Amino acid sequence: MRTETPAEIRLEDYRPSAYAIDKVDLDIRLAPKAAKVRARLSVNRRDGTAPGTPLVLDGDDLKLVGLKLDDVVLGADAFEATPDRLEIVAPPADPFMLEIVTELDPDANSKLMGLYRSSDTYCTQCEAEGFRRITYFLDRPDVLSVYTTRIEARRTEAPVLLGNGNLTATGDVPGTDRHFAVWHDPHPKPSYLFAMVAGDLALVEDSFTTASGREVKLGIYVEHGNEERCGWAMDCLKRSMRWDEEAFGLEYDLDVFNIVAVSDFNMGAMENKGLNIFNDKYVLADPDTATDQDYANIEGVIAHEYFHNWTGNRITCRDWFQLCLKEGLTVFRDQEFSSDQRSRPVKRISDVRLLKSHQFPEDAGPLAHPVRPRLYQEINNFYTATVYEKGAEVVRMLKTFLGDEAFAAGMALYFRRHDGEATTIEAFLSCFAESSGQDLTQFALWYEQAGTPVIDVDSRYDAGTRQFVMHIRQQVPPTPRQPEKQPMAIPLRIGLVGPNGEDLEYGGIGGVDVEGDVLRIAEAEHKIVISDVAVKPIPSLLRNFSAPVLLESNLGEDDLLFLARHDRDPFNRWQALQTVALQALIAGASAAVEGRTPDADPQLIEAFASVAGDESLDPAFRALALQLPGEADIAREIGSDVDPDAVAAARNHLRRTTADSLRSTFRRQFEALRDGENYSPSAAQAGIRALRNTLLEYLAHATGGAEGDLVRKHFEAADNMTDRYAALNMIVHAGLEGRDAALSRFYDRHRNHALAIDKWFTVQATAGHADTLDKIRALTAHPAFSFGNPNRVRALIGAFATGNQTQFNRIDGAGFDFVADTVLALDERNPQVAARLLSAFRSWRALEPVRRAAAERALRKVEAKQNLSRDVQDIVSRSLQ
Repeated sequence: MRTETPAEIRLEDYRPSAYAIDKVDLDIRLAPKAAKVRARLSVNRRDGTAPGTPLVLDGDDLKLVGLKLDDVVLGADAFEATPDRLEIVAPPADPFMLEIVTELDPDANSKLMGLYRSSDTYCTQCEAEGFRRITYFLDRPDVLSVYTTRIEARRTEAPVLLGNGNLTATGDVPGTDRHFAVWHDPHPKPSYLFAMVAGDLALVEDSFTTASGREVKLGIYVEHGNEERCGWAMDCLKRSMRWDEEAFGLEYDLDVFNIVAVSDFNMGAMENKGLNIFNDKYVLADPDTATDQDYANIEGVIAHEYFHNWTGNRITCRDWFQLCLKEGLTVFRDQEFSSDQRSRPVKRISDVRLLKSHQFPEDAGPLAHPVRPRLYQEINNFYTATVYEKGAEVVRMLKTFLGDEAFAAGMALYFRRHDGEATTIEAFLSCFAESSGQDLTQFALWYEQAGTPVIDVDSRYDAGTRQFVMHIRQQVPPTPRQPEKQPMAIPLRIGLVGPNGEDLEYGGIGGVDVEGDVLRIAEAEHKIVISDVAVKPIPSLLRNFSAPVLLESNLGEDDLLFLARHDRDPFNRWQALQTVALQALIAGASAAVEGRTPDADPQLIEAFASVAGDESLDPAFRALALQLPGEADIAREIGSDVDPDAVAAARNHLRRTTADSLRSTFRRQFEALRDGENYSPSAAQAGIRALRNTLLEYLAHATGGAEGDLVRKHFEAADNMTDRYAALNMIVHAGLEGRDAALSRFYDRHRNHALAIDKWFTVQATAGHADTLDKIRALTAHPAFSFGNPNRVRALIGAFATGNQTQFNRIDGAGFDFVADTVLALDERNPQVAARLLSAFRSWRALEPVRRAAAERALRKVEAKQNLSRDVQDIVSRSLQ
């Protein structure tokens, strides 16, 4: 553990490395407690590097056991070595071969970075800086090398030996019970993309024929017994490969593509070249253990990691400040893929909900940072919603600004110009500036300025002049280290909806640059005049969520409810209803603080009834439109002095009032939605299940548990995890009779399926009951719980901290203390998991004073601990700044 304050790493300090490493030959001899790694590095002095300049390699907790330069053992005065650093004092001026031998203890590597052993399987994780835990290296993304890897292990312990690239040799080691495999990756790559896996794994095989006619062998490796749960993942992989050829003209470039699923993994998945390593929750699925959302997540993550083959691997980041160059761009690509596979409007709404629930609070709190940060202390803490989700929105805005043709031309130029390079955001944007002929200087501020812009639109119609006038103001709030902001380039897609619900035609638009129906907002203020508008319209603003901004307008409730019924833009229909619901919930929370019962809003309840009964709408869309904003969403809109108990009271009241008012209607619709088909994860079937379960959730919260029997029947009769888990959530969260029995039945049914048991932990951790924290403490001693398994920690404690607003934010501070104590206990074992858990405090300053003080005390307790990891120290210091 580090005791010093981590140094800040700054973008402006970037310099190329003094040396390049053209080739890496690895010989990895595996053993549980004493694995040996022999690395032979072909090192070259870069142009401009003075002869004799020391070669300084990164390490992390390494044990050096051998060192040669051009096959000659180096004397003690020729190098300096510590566990974290190796310096060759005076390297030769000419290219040379450096041989480094290190010894590792995979069993003891609880950080799950570098080379570790999980469930008797050897595995690596090298992004961002894990390769330096395997051997000393220039562990940075702009050092690109061609890797050849020989892996050796006992055949009985690890009959499967996997590496990057193509398999070139296999065999037995004479006179031993060991065997080996040699893998060669012809594509130069940074060290963070290195991977190897060795273990006793089952293989599910298939193949894919590329557009040019090459056959690629596909393999998914899983623990024995899980083979039948890989079919969906394989199907997703093949569809992803075909889609990337058709949508972007990108073909796969190796002879094999392998996926390995492991249960102990810090991340969701990792795009190592030709050998993707996945958290098994994003591979394994069958109807009995995976929900529809699990199936959708697997589809998206499989696609995301495959698409990295080009946006991340073939073209990678020059430095870690450019992380969004691969992640935001690839999220955009996987969103487009899923939109084409499913309902595009539903996917768009789902993506924006995720952005608002995860990234908007990040932008509004002490952990705010630009899409491309200009400094960091610990890069592991910047795998954030801002880099991923907001980064994807920036790419989407670029497409909106430029149009489909210029965007496609820019992407093609990017792939053509930068293939095989480690590059930057500037290089990426220059391709689009060249393809479109447009100046993107102001647009680039989306990568440089943190914070969510606020757009205020005040609109008026003048019947005498037939003009519709909009006064638009934008403001970007101050964020840490960025008190002053420049106006952003914002694409504001609009429509004018007439009294009959149809979009109105109009004449010209003055006061702003316009491309089709997109207003290109560029100044702090605009006065926009739309001429020849025949009748008073209702403006539909920010259609399809054309920019990641907060929108304020002078539209009233009647206007919004009209748009909810008639707007041709599906996203804005959903958003209009959500806005009305949010306004009602914010008023309800204010009433609860004052000790009053909130007033019911009959127009809102009528709108819910209208949406629920409109069979012309996609069932998945209806389900989303009926779902109330979450407690965290309401708190975000309130902004300051938030009382989570009041927020929960307002939401519970509106849900109960709606359920009581529409009980017979919702029950009738619930019963009518039975499809009678065998389970399929198809979008059509998933949409019907989503709507049925949304209706049933309302019924579960009717006064006095009036529909408890219906919910319990749904649980008992469920033939798939989607319905079973939805009903279990209703029983537990609504406090219906039979809660303990339902939990026991679920556990007994799924006790041998780890991912299903994760759900069992989560449903209890997210219940908003006064005794939840006591139950969670007890569950940490349950035989199925382990602090060594990141999935299990996230399922119980992570779900509590991020998904249980009332109990994590208890007024007595006990929820804060529990999470802080867990962070401190986890920090030595797995700093990454600890730091991500601590980020649950990101919105603590928005709480009312008593809770705010309790949260600060818990953070100060973490801050005061000696020998914090760099990961946790970074999060706590930024949270308190």
